[in-house]
Order: sequence, then structure tokens, then C-alpha cells
Amino acid sequence: MVKEIGVGVIALGWMGRLHSRGFAQVAERYPELGVKARLVAAADPVAGNQEAALALGFQRAVADYREVLNDPAIEAVSICAPNFLHHEIALAAVAAGKHFWIEKPMGVNARQSREIAEAAAAAGLMTATGFNYRHQPAVAHARDLVLSGKLGRITNARVWLIADYASSPEGPFTWRYTRTQAGAGVVGDLLSHGIDLAQFVLGTRVTDVTAMTDTFIKTRPIPLGVGVGHAAVAVSDERRDVENEDYVAALARTGSGAVVTLESSRVAMGPRAEYVVEVYGTGGSVRWSFEHPQHLQVLIAGEGSHRGYTSVMSDAGHGDFARFQPGPGQTMSFDDSKVIEAKLFLESVLTGRQVAPSAGDAWAAAEADEAIVASAADGAWHAVPEVTGTTFGA
Repeated sequence: MVKEIGVGVIALGWMGRLHSRGFAQVAERYPELGVKARLVAAADPVAGNQEAALALGFQRAVADYREVLNDPAIEAVSICAPNFLHHEIALAAVAAGKHFWIEKPMGVNARQSREIAEAAAAAGLMTATGFNYRHQPAVAHARDLVLSGKLGRITNARVWLIADYASSPEGPFTWRYTRTQAGAGVVGDLLSHGIDLAQFVLGTRVTDVTAMTDTFIKTRPIPLGVGVGHAAVAVSDERRDVENEDYVAALARTGSGAVVTLESSRVAMGPRAEYVVEVYGTGGSVRWSFEHPQHLQVLIAGEGSHRGYTSVMSDAGHGDFARFQPGPGQTMSFDDSKVIEAKLFLESVLTGRQVAPSAGDAWAAAEADEAIVASAADGAWHAVPEVTGTTFGA
């Protein structure tokens, strides 16, 4: 027997469409789970996005997200709206008794993230957060090597997420560049992924941080229209001050005693999506880059006569690779990782057991993000509060 779960998606820009496609593929990729997502309704005030909803297979498209939350045929929802709407929509989802999959950062500050996570937990709801880089098979293999002790005692790690999506000084001023609507800048947008990757791969939490940030592009032109995601739109001659950071560099301590260096930029010239994890131990090390996602560079002391990395290609033994590709040498995409996220969310809803990256994980990243921003302001080390409901622990 296949159980159908009615789902709704709130905000159908680029990320909302990825969520929708992810839901649609779960039954095919994971038939043994015995679950099928039924695309009931999508909410978006933009007419073009409503048209896309129908093309994606939703039964109906509406403008107001409350219509999705009030629909008794919908059991679970995706929240893909801009950051400043996450708190309002997530708490409304909790009040409506809907399980939810939410993108990060989960709100514009740690307080909002805490309120969302605690409300969902108190209501007994299953959650998921968009930490999709966890689900790359090579990253899953790296975590397995770390937790198995193959790399010895972990001494340090480096995680950086360097991108160019905001590198043009003529890129339009959007909500992403305001404190009230985005909160932090690249810290919340990209470094939150870095925090989660560090905690997930090492199997331990970040406990203390010190950091510095800077804003390299001080002003941006006001757009003349509305764009989707990072898409270009026509701009005016009038400019506004950018209110949050373009760049961050941080140093962190972890509960296991390892040291982690973290770096992110949204204005780098050259790298498009250079997202890298390196882990070093007394018995070896691993390196992974999203630019070459199917490869994990591995060195384990005593295995082989040559010093240097072996490039290990993802295969059926690594994460969920076999669900998407028949054998090594093929590549999984960003979109595929969202299918895995959708599966973990639906599995959590189906079983009542939290297996997806949770709202607690988003809260944990938000606390680290906030400590990093505070440290950049005063130059001091800041403790990162411990939170509940996380899934990255060893």
C-alpha cells in the first residue's frame, strides 16, 4: 500500500520549484518507502509563478499562503519564501498543524529560528531544513570516514563557500541586502551551509567563534521590476546602501576539540560556486568540492605506498548515489540533493521519526551565524548557545 501525503508549496521561485520537483520524484527514487507526494496547491502572488505551479502538476495555484495552510487535504508544506517571511509563515504552519520543510536561514535572526524550532517541537511536528549539501554522496562518505575513526583524531577542518552571484556592483538592490528582511548577508545565505557541513561531517557542534566581516560593494541600484532568485532585472539610476556583509572569515572551536576555519563571499570574482570541505586528522584527511561533487579526495596513512590523495569516485556505497546513477563516473546534481531532502522530509512525516535535517539544525546554524556577526562587531570570541532537536550528532 502506498500512502499519499498531500503537500503544498509556499513561494514558487527557483527554490520552490526545486521542492516541487523533489516531491514528485520521491515515489520513483524510493519505491520501498511506500509514499507518494500529491501536489495539492502552491501559493505565490506572482502570476508567472502560479502558471508554473500548474505546469509542475499542482491541482491549483493561489496567491495567499493561508489558503494552502487552511486546506485539509494538505498535510505537509514547503516554505520557500524570502527570509523575512519565514517566521510568520512557519508559525502559521505550526498553528495549522502542518509539517514543514523550510529553507535556510530560518528567519532573520536566532530568536526567530528558536521560536520556530521550539514551536514545531512542542506541536509534535516533523520538519526539514534546506541543508542539501549534506546529501551529496561524497559528503556522506566523508562523514562515514570521520565517524569510523579512519582519519584518526580530527584536529582541524576548513570549510569555505565562495560565490559570485552578487559580484557585479550593478546587481540590483533586493531584500537580500537589508537587515530587516535578510538579517545577515553572506553569513546567513552561504556560511550557514558551512556551519552545518562542519557540524554534520565532524559529528559535533560548533561551540565558540571569532570572526571578521566586510561589505565590499557599498551601494546597489534600485530595481525597476521584480526578479526571481538572483535573476537580473532592469535597474534605475538611484542607489541604496547595502546593509549587511559581502564577506566573512571565521575561526571556530568544536565540542570534539577540533578547530574549524570558515570563509564565505558572495562577491568573489572567478569562483561561481566553490563550496569546499576539508577535514584533517592524525591518520589521514579528506577534501571535497562542489565543483567536482562526485569526487572525494582521500588520504589514509598506511594505505598505499604513495603519499598524496586518492580520488574516490562516488558509487553505490556512498550516501544515496545508487538512487540516481547506475555506477561510478556519473554526476549527481544540486537538484538531486533536493530530492533526497524531500524523501527525508516525507519519511519523517510518514514514520514520526526525525530523519531530515531539522528546524533544530537551522536553529543551531542561526545561533552560530549570530555569534559570528556579533564577533565581527566587537572582535571578541563568542560562545554559541547549545540548542535542541539537531540531527548532526555522531
